[in-house]
Amino acid sequence: MYKENEKLTAEAKDLYQQKDKMYVATDCIIFGFDFNSGNLKLLLFKRRVAPLEGEWSLIGSFVKMNEDVSAAAERVLEEITGLKDVYMDELKVYGAADRDPGYRCISVGQYALIRLHEYDKELVEEHGAVWYDVDKLPKLVLDHDTMVKDALEKLKQKARFKPIGLELLPEKFTIPQLQSVYEAIYQKELDARNFRKKVLSQDLLVKLDEKDKLGSKRGAFLYKFDHKRYKQLTENGYDFGIW
Repeated sequence: MYKENEKLTAEAKDLYQQKDKMYVATDCIIFGFDFNSGNLKLLLFKRRVAPLEGEWSLIGSFVKMNEDVSAAAERVLEEITGLKDVYMDELKVYGAADRDPGYRCISVGQYALIRLHEYDKELVEEHGAVWYDVDKLPKLVLDHDTMVKDALEKLKQKARFKPIGLELLPEKFTIPQLQSVYEAIYQKELDARNFRKKVLSQDLLVKLDEKDKLGSKRGAFLYKFDHKRYKQLTENGYDFGIW
């Protein structure tokens, strides 16, 4: 029995060796939100390898033999921004045969949401990465323009049913700040009165005794997201359609 299994293993190994090889990569669509401008941002850098060296690109990497694709994306994010445990979701696989003129390569797109006040600015600058407004992006290499378009569309869809916009906010925030994030995601203005009514009706925000007075002397009350209640409602199958 051992010799038969050994033979099968050898045959399988030979079969694998006869097949064409290709690379697997992961490309990260990293979003942040700028409160000063009210714009959704995307982190880009200039490609460092040929072909297309020096052109604007998403930040990515080949997946190592001993790591999962998701782990590769987390590694890329930490190497560039210094951040761990941020919101990240798989987008889709990009596998057109001619997508990379360098070599046959498929890429798994991953989009991430980070807080701009938390990332390591010196680390980002060290890698030559730059934040761009999503509506003012330069032409990107390969199929990265398509990846960004797909990520923005998925972000809009997911934001309707899950409070992922909060991943772009500090722990304490005002209702107007929350609204500005969702306006940036949807790329349109939202009625302030209706928005406030909708988000407060979910009873997922905890009002604090603190105010943000940067915008006016009167100031606006700060809120925190109730993660415990959200988890309980989610487990009970509650539909958060108004987000």
